[in-house]
Amino acid sequence: MSDLYGPQHRALQEDFDSIALADRVDALIVTPDVAPEQQGFIESRDFFFLTSIDHRGYPTCSYKGGDIGLVKVVDSQTLAFPIYDGNGMFLSTGNIVGNAKVGLLFIDFETPHRVRVHGDACLDRSDELMAAYPEAKLIIRVNITEIFINCPRYIHRYQRIASSKYVPKSGQTTPDPQWKRIDLLQDSLSAQDQLIADRNGGLITIEEYGEMVIKGEG
Repeated sequence: MSDLYGPQHRALQEDFDSIALADRVDALIVTPDVAPEQQGFIESRDFFFLTSIDHRGYPTCSYKGGDIGLVKVVDSQTLAFPIYDGNGMFLSTGNIVGNAKVGLLFIDFETPHRVRVHGDACLDRSDELMAAYPEAKLIIRVNITEIFINCPRYIHRYQRIASSKYVPKSGQTTPDPQWKRIDLLQDSLSAQDQLIADRNGGLITIEEYGEMVIKGEG
């Protein structure tokens, strides 16, 4: 039996008469290793949700997107994925530096199906996997504590339409992020990023950017 449940979980399980069920589910599905079918599912995803814990104890939930194979199963107890250019906040990565505990949620909205992972993460700017991810800033590796499937009963079914044009690809120029054209940000951007507005039709206001996002043009 794993240590998945604490006193607070047991209290609720007792209230709802689910202790026996919770223990059986734990015994049947929670493992410390990636099974072959889980590896195939994880490596077929082009996005996942990442949770990390900040310096105040608040959980941060982030969407991470890329190409299919965004997350690699390095071995049965290790996952790896890239961190790409973002908004400069480095919330997830900064959280990991301060607290290694993370959660990953992989979902297929079309089937539907999902897999959850808990583990301890570390980051590396010179990881050998950097070459596998064009434009990656660093690589996160996760040492798995537990991995398990979840019942898909309440997953709404959605159909995938298209990949993001902003996902870096080998041999292709990645489009500039349009939010870096916002006038109020220019004095905080790097010298290189300050050229983006000129390349893309000039400065825009934050309100204009908001309209672009609503139209799906952001």
